Amino acid sequence: MTTNISRIIIVFVALLSLGSCKKFLDQVPDNLMKEEDIFASYKNINGYLAQVYANIPDEFDSRFAPGGSYAGPWTGASDEANYWSLDWVMSNRLNQSTWDNNVGGTYWTNFYKPVRTATDFIAKIDDAPAPDITPNQKMRFKAEARALRAIFYFWMMRLYGPVIILPDVVPVNGTGDEIHFPRTHFDTCVAYVVRELDQAYDELKLSETLGQNPPPAHIPVNDEWGRITTGVCKAYKAQVLLLAASPLFNGNQELASLKNPDGTQLISQTYDPNKWKLAADAYEDFFDEFVPSVYQLYRESDPDPWIAAYKSCKNVMINDWNSEWIWGKAMCGAAGTYQYDITPKLVGYHSSVYKGAGFLSVNQSMVDAYEMKNGLPITDPASGYVETGFSDFRAPYDVKARPTYNMYVDREARFYVGVTYNRSYWQNQGSSPTEVIPVFELSGNSGKKQSSWDVTSTGYIVRKQLSNSRDARGWVYVRLAQMYLDYAEALNESNPGDPKILEFVNLIRERAGLRQYGAGTDPLPVPTGQVAVRNAIRHERQVELAFENVRYFDVRRWRIAEQTMGADVYGMNVYADGDAFYERTLVQKRRFLPRDYLWPIPHTETIKDKYLVQNPGW
Repeated sequence: MTTNISRIIIVFVALLSLGSCKKFLDQVPDNLMKEEDIFASYKNINGYLAQVYANIPDEFDSRFAPGGSYAGPWTGASDEANYWSLDWVMSNRLNQSTWDNNVGGTYWTNFYKPVRTATDFIAKIDDAPAPDITPNQKMRFKAEARALRAIFYFWMMRLYGPVIILPDVVPVNGTGDEIHFPRTHFDTCVAYVVRELDQAYDELKLSETLGQNPPPAHIPVNDEWGRITTGVCKAYKAQVLLLAASPLFNGNQELASLKNPDGTQLISQTYDPNKWKLAADAYEDFFDEFVPSVYQLYRESDPDPWIAAYKSCKNVMINDWNSEWIWGKAMCGAAGTYQYDITPKLVGYHSSVYKGAGFLSVNQSMVDAYEMKNGLPITDPASGYVETGFSDFRAPYDVKARPTYNMYVDREARFYVGVTYNRSYWQNQGSSPTEVIPVFELSGNSGKKQSSWDVTSTGYIVRKQLSNSRDARGWVYVRLAQMYLDYAEALNESNPGDPKILEFVNLIRERAGLRQYGAGTDPLPVPTGQVAVRNAIRHERQVELAFENVRYFDVRRWRIAEQTMGADVYGMNVYADGDAFYERTLVQKRRFLPRDYLWPIPHTETIKDKYLVQNPGW
């Protein structure tokens, strides 16, 4: 790992407001600047900090191996969805466990870049000679850099486990032991990240006391959405502690062989139940300070509660910086490959209708995970679920009733938010004189005859995050619904039976228009025992947070990836037309090996640093 900081720094244009877009830190190179000039003005300092922000992944561009991009293959690599079995799509290498210890190494090097830049920024900002920067601004900017550095470490820890926590000072042009370091024990990594987030929070609060009328620390500087706030610091602190409490890193004896060259164990081999309590306490601390004064569950209204639930669950993702968003990436560029990947091919329609590849395909297991409109799973005989045949049915987005395969009739509102199914109404109608209806059957306008691979492999396409235009929007990294479900999980593991567990799950179900456990109208029976409640929480996470790059990390930290990510993928029969299309068909054989729980450190890094040990199995 190269640790030197170049004396020639790329500086970014700092503050841009583009029409209707929210303000954000732009990430387009402006000019090259010598190091001594960076801290000479407010503009240059803000531009240097923007370099750290520039490394936040743009998850709207997540199809391929990174190769310079920071985005991840998390949806296609989970049991939610898939691309065709194409080697050049990174998620497929993960799904088949055919990757090696160089694939994905870009994350290791890319995430250490902002760590180094942030460290340099923190070390120098206090003594910045710029005459036009105030003490308040210095303190605020330092806190932002500190929190960003902690978050980048957290993102690496989710992938690699124990990482190298760099010292605050690494000599420029250093060699040998000056720049080579062993990996840090995972619990020490956690303690460091938590401490840094706490300090960033304290610095943000302190910034409120410096100067005249400084902005509140829970509001982004200059309303530039995507900048660090006190809420972001506390949200990520809770998430770090949740990761530390989870089975992957809490007493996992399968990782007993992960040791530094001196024999130091890098993963604790003793399960510590108190880690769950620390996580639960951190979530409670967040709620006490920020809910509902700063963050609230996003809701929309409609005379029909089912339609209201649909609107709420759909628009929480595409209405930028609504009351539920805690942190995300603000963008004013195009929405990237994601929008193209979830848009059907739509051959033959009017030129005003935006067309895509439609090959980010929902797995049948994910379709089956959605409940019925009455809040019961499709496996419950009382749910009313019918697998075969057709009915006239009007989905929440339909302008009229249409013949619909019964599998898709009367499902919960979140199903229609998340999945585009065969012959469902397409919401981007353009100026088409005829109704735009994607057909995924073999001979359909978006079917297999239209392309060898540039169409759905399962007969479904991801629909979540689809907007009515190609205009850019922010990507939400953390929202309140996830925090509620995180808290329920931590509380169930630390204090099973606590009534607040299902209270927080029910908040999510109520917003989704579903019956609640032991509460509300026509309540569902309360799950009996810790395991049953755990399963209910995990199910709610799977559906509520579908296609938001959460599931991939969940099943790994729970250590159930062999059963989920390693399971065969099924879908409809895209090689058939008519009724024959609606047959559950094997789409993809998958393999998940124990080594895949932790990503490999790039081989080029392990051979440069004699202290850097590889993860087991690589």
